[in-house]
Amino acid sequence: MSINESASDDAKDPIVIAKNLTIGYEEPLASNLNLVVKSGEIISIVGPSGVGKTTFLRTIAGMVSPLSGTIECNVKRRGGLGYIPQRLGLVRHTSVYHNVDLGARVGVSFGEFGLSWWSERNKRVLSCVEAMGISEKIREPVRRLSGGQQRRVATARTLAQRPKLILADEFLSELDDDNISAVLDAVKAYIESSGAAMILVEHDINRAKQVSDRMLVIDDGRLNPFIEKLTIQEVKF
Repeated sequence: MSINESASDDAKDPIVIAKNLTIGYEEPLASNLNLVVKSGEIISIVGPSGVGKTTFLRTIAGMVSPLSGTIECNVKRRGGLGYIPQRLGLVRHTSVYHNVDLGARVGVSFGEFGLSWWSERNKRVLSCVEAMGISEKIREPVRRLSGGQQRRVATARTLAQRPKLILADEFLSELDDDNISAVLDAVKAYIESSGAAMILVEHDINRAKQVSDRMLVIDDGRLNPFIEKLTIQEVKF
């Protein structure tokens, strides 16, 4: 078994399998990346700035082609993957409701719900907005919200989609401790109930510890298990 593969829950289905992956653009940022992520797991990727953490997420998402190696992502092409980028990708001039509904539209199939399609979408939007603690802002344009509130909107949008894989890039930044706890509780509850998996990039080691089943570090161009004894200075954050 790879050192990056969980030793427990062997019967769970793999959602992401990366083998001997080299990532980057014209030049490699990191190489020989091997990773298996199974249903129900939450994995944090940590490491110094500029080593390829975001590029790794974008490669898993199919937004960047690997320079070599293979990446297998066992989710539906539409709706199965939820991505929360650093810049969030919100429609800033429209309401919180509209933005979260964009996720629900992807995740709710008319063929599955028929005439109750709109009702199911609406239910998902209201539930996810409430879980993020922003119900009172639901009719507000996103541009009027604080940075932390916008991050909660982006998370609600992804949860409304109900993906099997969530990729999140620094999605906890700009949140205070109380809101971090609320967001993490909602995300972990979704992962546990749905059997989805999550890979997140996080610069704050303590935050990563709060949410992760495993922490991996990209340093010196390699992906390795995060060792508890490493200090922030030793991983050059």
